[in-house]
Amino acid sequence: MRKLIVCNITSVDGFYSGPDDNVMVMPFDAPFDDYNADRLRAADTLLLGRRSFEGFKGYWPSIADNPDARPVEREISRLNNAIDKVVVSDSLTDADLAPWMNTRIVRLTDAHEAVADLKSGPGREILMFGSHVLWNDLLRAGLVDELHLMIGSAFLGEGIPLFDGPRTDLRLLDARVLDGSQLILARYAAAA
Repeated sequence: MRKLIVCNITSVDGFYSGPDDNVMVMPFDAPFDDYNADRLRAADTLLLGRRSFEGFKGYWPSIADNPDARPVEREISRLNNAIDKVVVSDSLTDADLAPWMNTRIVRLTDAHEAVADLKSGPGREILMFGSHVLWNDLLRAGLVDELHLMIGSAFLGEGIPLFDGPRTDLRLLDARVLDGSQLILARYAAAA
């Protein structure tokens, strides 16, 4: 059985993004990219909601050939371009997927069944970045195996909360400071 792993950054006060849904206020650093590259290397499917897909598609494809980008960013771009992508959306069409290949759309009403099918099929990890509305729903449905939360050294004071559901118990797998970073990585297993 394949694992669905959600990787997100959060502020100390539990926000997924800042005011006006601005994700660029999050306390990113170089080890954040290093960890995400590690996760991409272990996966063969990237699962995204529409907004995260559009943001990634607008940024990552061209970074692979950008000589000014750091090597890990170019690698993330190549991995994102090559990995199979599944986007959950009721509004996207096939025409919206270019320039990213290896991408298919799943409609919201079919999302739980499609993710369960992905998990039961052959392959490596299924990875989610961003997509907090989608992973919140999948967590409540019992389809998320692990949450990898990078807790940044900032209070945002306001923004979009990381989680919006009822109480959901998790089991801490481990926690550590990412090397050379101000980020704490807390890995949790979703409770059965």
